[in-house]
Amino acid sequence: MTQTDTQNSAEHDVIVIGGGPTGENVADRVVRGGLTAVIVEAELVGGECSYWACMPSKALLRPIAALAEAAHVEGSRQAVTGKVDAAAVLERRNSFTHNWADDSQVQWLAGAHIDLCRGHGRLAGERTVVVDGPDTTMLLTARHAVVVATGTKAVIPPIPGLAEVRPWTSREATSARTVPGRLAVLGGGVVGCEMATAWAGLGSKVTLLVRESRVLPRVEAFAGELAVSGMTSAGVDVRLGRSAVEVHRAGPDAPVVLSLDDGSILEADEVLVAVGRSPATSDIGLESVGLTPGDWLDVDDTLQVASIDGGWLYAAGDVNHRALLTHMGKYQARVCGDVIAARARGENVQPGPWTPFAATADHAAVPQVVFTTPEVAAVGRTEQEARDAGIRVRTVDYDIGNVAGASLYADGYQGHARIVVDEDRRVIVGMTLAGPAVGEMIHAGTIAVVGEVPIDRLWHAVPSYPTIGELWLRLLETYGL
Repeated sequence: MTQTDTQNSAEHDVIVIGGGPTGENVADRVVRGGLTAVIVEAELVGGECSYWACMPSKALLRPIAALAEAAHVEGSRQAVTGKVDAAAVLERRNSFTHNWADDSQVQWLAGAHIDLCRGHGRLAGERTVVVDGPDTTMLLTARHAVVVATGTKAVIPPIPGLAEVRPWTSREATSARTVPGRLAVLGGGVVGCEMATAWAGLGSKVTLLVRESRVLPRVEAFAGELAVSGMTSAGVDVRLGRSAVEVHRAGPDAPVVLSLDDGSILEADEVLVAVGRSPATSDIGLESVGLTPGDWLDVDDTLQVASIDGGWLYAAGDVNHRALLTHMGKYQARVCGDVIAARARGENVQPGPWTPFAATADHAAVPQVVFTTPEVAAVGRTEQEARDAGIRVRTVDYDIGNVAGASLYADGYQGHARIVVDEDRRVIVGMTLAGPAVGEMIHAGTIAVVGEVPIDRLWHAVPSYPTIGELWLRLLETYGL
């Protein structure tokens, strides 16, 4: 099925609304399970991650990190004679988005035997989806399930004048063709910190306005402090506890003028709003099945929408608000697809924890990497989250720079690590790392948390010398083993 089809109806086993990584993985799993599937996509197949989030943002950030790493090793430092080539970085970024064309993704769908229906999909009753396409309106029906995988959209807060100045959201920040001379960033979360890092590295004069007293509030405080130190060293003007109260622009080519809550004025060529996300569910026909447009979709661990009779509606990825990360959406998609296929075969699905039919990791084993300079990586619970959950915890901290492999990796390596140990079970329930290259280390922590590996057994997991991974030995020694 393509956008030029003239037929008005079709039936599939599964309909997936949303063709991002989550939707693609749901469809792939149900097809592998012996069912037929169609993806409904209004924009580009591959979704937000491929074109306006994960891939382009990391393509912007990697050259900046590579340059910083080279500058921190004696010998290579002398070879670093300038800044990154912004034009080359942007062109490399474009290659990762395929210049915002989805031909290769469409080819992948065809190879995976997944149909594609281009257009805006909306629910129109039980197991029914209407697709308003460029050439015709299609009526799709599902024999087994409909999966909503529409993701989220950027929130524009109701600051007077903000919407009128045409602010950047994450989409514009990752797809801009030129480097703004001055960039104001509203928000100290992942998008705000990463884009402040990226555009400062590309030559913008960046001011980061953070309403709270810290950045990256969902990780341990020390990690945010190291991220702020890195941004400040790179020339970002980080203002904690500051927010805009009014914004205006005199004309299309005039600067953006932000009035701040301390009475000061900030001028910028562009303003990026990175203060949160809302579910992309306002126009997908939720009202036709008794749900409220614009709401998050509440699901159980099989990703089934809890309030729908008949068990035919599922929601996977950011739209269910469980873990707003691409890799977690893909994880949920694998579970969701396998559940649908098993139920279609008449199997009695038992979604117990850590089984193929339950998205268990969403609850307390979510990994994430923030690609600031230095990087921040975390998995599981912070110390406070563990205490709030009633766990008797002990935290163990270690300066990563004291590990031999870290001192070899970078002269004067600055980084810190923390593990959160459940003292009753003697297992790690959380880990946070901040420092160069820690994003490549966090999966070991994820395995420890998910596997609930006793720390007495971890003692026998001998790290290779001299690597930064020897940190594991030092943490366990500090614990007392």
